[in-house]
Amino acid sequence: MIDQTKLPREESYVTCTDYQQVAEAIRSMVIRGAPAIGVAAAMGIALGMQHAESAAEFENICDALARTRPTAVNLFWAIDRMRRRYSEVRHQPIDEIRSELIAAAQQLRLEDIAINECIGRNGASLIPDGKTVLTHCNAGALATAGYGTALGVIRAAVASGKKIDVFAGETRPFLQGARLTVWELQHDHIPATLITDNMAGHFLHLGRIGCVVVGADRIASNGDVANKIGTYSLAVLAKENAVPFYVAAPISTLDLTLASGDQIPIEQRSAGEVTHVHGVPIAPEGTPVQNPAFDVTPHRYVTAIVTERGIFRAPYAESLRKLVS
Repeated sequence: MIDQTKLPREESYVTCTDYQQVAEAIRSMVIRGAPAIGVAAAMGIALGMQHAESAAEFENICDALARTRPTAVNLFWAIDRMRRRYSEVRHQPIDEIRSELIAAAQQLRLEDIAINECIGRNGASLIPDGKTVLTHCNAGALATAGYGTALGVIRAAVASGKKIDVFAGETRPFLQGARLTVWELQHDHIPATLITDNMAGHFLHLGRIGCVVVGADRIASNGDVANKIGTYSLAVLAKENAVPFYVAAPISTLDLTLASGDQIPIEQRSAGEVTHVHGVPIAPEGTPVQNPAFDVTPHRYVTAIVTERGIFRAPYAESLRKLVS
């Protein structure tokens, strides 16, 4: 996997040879993005079973990967899918179990790419021609098995012939927008402008932004959306300035067991991510820090949710439940 902690300064790759290394890569954000960590976990399970002495080790491998990050539901969705496949083949010889789990993980990766391309096609119609699209964090190929969700919509809009450019918020404190989103868009030759997170309201007020498109890590049954910290304030600013706010995510990001976003677990990350940038201190030593990795955007600020099965609008409690029924 490409080491996302080193981009854009260095394009290097990490090779994992056991499931513990996959778990650490997810935990340390060498790989990040909800769909991507789901695919990585599935591959970690398949990898772990290659070295397992018996099928009895399967659940320990699943549990280790499930403990890596708490917010993105795609992680747990992928693990559950591997569990279902294991339950279907668990009485077979261990070599056959190993082969079946490899095939299941590879299939999940291919499906994710196809799903992202479908999300892109569905969402491209929402992007206004000749305007700027504002996005937050990174919901591109790096955050998925390929193509991307929010950036997939942007890619599909460009492929359809629309003349658009992108404003990418830097996305403090981990700088996914500055380091990853701009890097991806430059590779695709899509015009991209980097702004600091606190500039968003200024540009939304000026009328240059045609819409906001973001990804999601978990969506509750009422349409509340957990995404990278800063998404909530961006959604409020978009509504204040009458700019559509779209969420692009696969069906696997839905968590219909949760009535609202208040029930979504929010990951708390280390203080060093806030007090330091690339190891350089930017705050006095010993400064107390709060560092939630995600926030929850209430559904009233979400104009539409774009999935591989179409575009869904409020009331989300009804439309999303029909989506998976």
